[in-house]
Amino acid sequence: MEATGRRRAPLWRRIVGSDNVAGWSLAGPAIFMMALFSIYPVVWSVILSLERKNLLTGETQWVGWANYKALANDAIFKTALWNSAKYTALFVPISIVAGIFVAVAVNRKLRLMAFYRLAVFVTLAISTISTAIMFMWLADPDYGLINAFLHALHLPEQGFLRDTNEALYVIVAMTVWGWLGFVVIIYLAALQGIPQELIEAAQIDGASRWGTFRNVTLPLLGPATFFLVVWLTINALHLFDEIYLTTKGGPLYSTTVLVYYLFVQAFQNFAAGYGAAMAYVLFGIILVISIIEFMVGKRLVHYSA
Repeated sequence: MEATGRRRAPLWRRIVGSDNVAGWSLAGPAIFMMALFSIYPVVWSVILSLERKNLLTGETQWVGWANYKALANDAIFKTALWNSAKYTALFVPISIVAGIFVAVAVNRKLRLMAFYRLAVFVTLAISTISTAIMFMWLADPDYGLINAFLHALHLPEQGFLRDTNEALYVIVAMTVWGWLGFVVIIYLAALQGIPQELIEAAQIDGASRWGTFRNVTLPLLGPATFFLVVWLTINALHLFDEIYLTTKGGPLYSTTVLVYYLFVQAFQNFAAGYGAAMAYVLFGIILVISIIEFMVGKRLVHYSA
């Protein structure tokens, strides 16, 4: 009996004409670019951290874990680590508290509220360079407006970015102001997503404004707060631009943070291997802190269904 039906296509034609090949053909360029500019640099930098490599001369020597061991005896690295921790411990909570306060203030129906919101959000449009120049002008010990104001009030003038005891705090103030618009946008979106029925029910039950905020609004802002804590912590530990543009790590290493010290070692002292080792120590620190934050957030933050 003669077989009926269509003849099956050859294997090579089925493979070429399949949806898998079409999908991989479309995704292939993006995968290649990701491998070229993401995966390869990561692998290369791991190897680099185990070498003593001079970017100026090109000399390379395999040293194993020597770069990591040297960090334990590097006094400047320890100072940079302490400055980064101190900066993060100040920057993150101040940004969160200021962001909540401003977001609640602009989450009202008042005349000219659009102007007030624009005044807050404008910090997102100002570049880091402009912010740094503005704060250097305001905090200049000789001609700055802040010292002029203090002088008018017969108060002692300050050294600000030239003072080892004050420079890091000026950087904190600068970056809190620069990030305020972003934090307020996140909190404002979260506030407008809170059902008004819950607020009204709390008020009917006799809760005060503060009681309603503390027991209803603040817990419902938990997911936004958790996101901002993780995001701001990572960015705080990556602080570089503001330091490079204002103090260059000074005076006397009082504002030298991890990323700036990494930059100095890798691109000024040309010790690429040492800088790569420092980068992976920083990566480990961020990873551990992020894991801890996620563990804490899982217990404290509750998401609505």
